[in-house]
Amino acid sequence: MSLINTEIKPFKATAFHNGKFVPVTDADLKGKWSVFFFYPADFTFVCPTELGDMADVYPEFQKLGVEVYSVSTDTHFTHKAWHDASETIKKITYPMLGDPTGAITRNFDVMIEEEGLALRGTFVVNPEGQIKVAEIHDLGIGRDASELLRKVKAAQYVASHPGEVCPAKWQEGAETLKPSLDLVGKI
Repeated sequence: MSLINTEIKPFKATAFHNGKFVPVTDADLKGKWSVFFFYPADFTFVCPTELGDMADVYPEFQKLGVEVYSVSTDTHFTHKAWHDASETIKKITYPMLGDPTGAITRNFDVMIEEEGLALRGTFVVNPEGQIKVAEIHDLGIGRDASELLRKVKAAQYVASHPGEVCPAKWQEGAETLKPSLDLVGKI
């Protein structure tokens, strides 16, 4: 079963965020757009490249009113240690959620049970708590934060413009489509 248009399940976690440990729950997401960015583990190889890329693009997400939550099955203490040890991870100003029990990772169906690690899962959640974008990668395939930003913009556009859809490679300001009988077979 697809997670698209399902509501996120309740959760409680502790995040390392801007030098502090802070509680984060599903209630904190209500009323705003969110991105959940799952990755396998701290102190690894592809993960810091992705998290660093996300840190570079994070101000653009914030301009759109979007909060980004990176999530791994590490603890918030491990996130702090990685932040303190890595120049790339020091750039991060979004919350890094610890999920040592794997509850959140299982809620989003990205747990690799035999390893206790998360797949590279990316989820865009609307202000009502519904998943609007779900993308899952194998561990060796890194993601692109700029492409995710484009998808968030498209999701926000579609949400605020009922009856319109965004075609492939749509960019902000580009023409959209209004599905109708007149368009059938003409695209």
